[in-house]
Amino acid sequence: MKNPPAPSIAYENREFLASPEARPIRILSEYLEPLARFDRLKVNSTILFLGSARIDDLDAAAPLHPYYVDAERLAYLLARWAIPLGPKGKNFVICTGAGPGIMEAANRGAARAGGKTMGMNISLPHEQQPNRFISPELAFAFHYFFMRKFWLVSRARAVIAFPGGFGTLDELFEILTLIQTGKISRDALVILLYGEEYWRKILQFDELIKAKAIAPEDAAVITYASDPAKAFTFLKKKLSKYCRLVGPSKII
Repeated sequence: MKNPPAPSIAYENREFLASPEARPIRILSEYLEPLARFDRLKVNSTILFLGSARIDDLDAAAPLHPYYVDAERLAYLLARWAIPLGPKGKNFVICTGAGPGIMEAANRGAARAGGKTMGMNISLPHEQQPNRFISPELAFAFHYFFMRKFWLVSRARAVIAFPGGFGTLDELFEILTLIQTGKISRDALVILLYGEEYWRKILQFDELIKAKAIAPEDAAVITYASDPAKAFTFLKKKLSKYCRLVGPSKII
């Protein structure tokens, strides 16, 4: 008579791990695995680039194409400046959502400068492929949007939002809300909207202030820029005070 098959160990049971009951384990995994990798690779801080995925670097006639060029240039300047800042880890690593468009441009610029470059991909019904400029050891994949958003911001010292659509607006406004509500200190994160003409048309912060929907200081955390060199000069000055700091900007 044959012995019955040995029961599977719970953490090796793929059917269980994919079940609704194991959702807390999956969520915790998307917190702990990136945390372990960040610490192992000594990633102290990042600069987060947001922007449209719908910009093709080969379509020079597209309305937003110039922003691809500017994002690549600005990421290059920032990475080249940040590389020698060490020695106790990596500071101001260029980080994106891993996709095409502005994300690809930023990863591309950082890679061209010789820096490590990070991408945080998300699983979607129509799978988004990570761009080829991400450093393999800093390529992440997430199932849960909220865990991806946490890690996009957790070690960021600056957020640079290039023109984009719903996804860019969603991420930008969540960050602004965290600052407004004190979950992120106003002094812990630099917010730069790149492409002033675009953003002034899209976001009417003055009207929100007039309507008393936000306070003037809520909009005061935002700086605009439209030139890579000027944006770099501003960011370098602002970020220099963080050069000796390690660990994440505090999200309460």
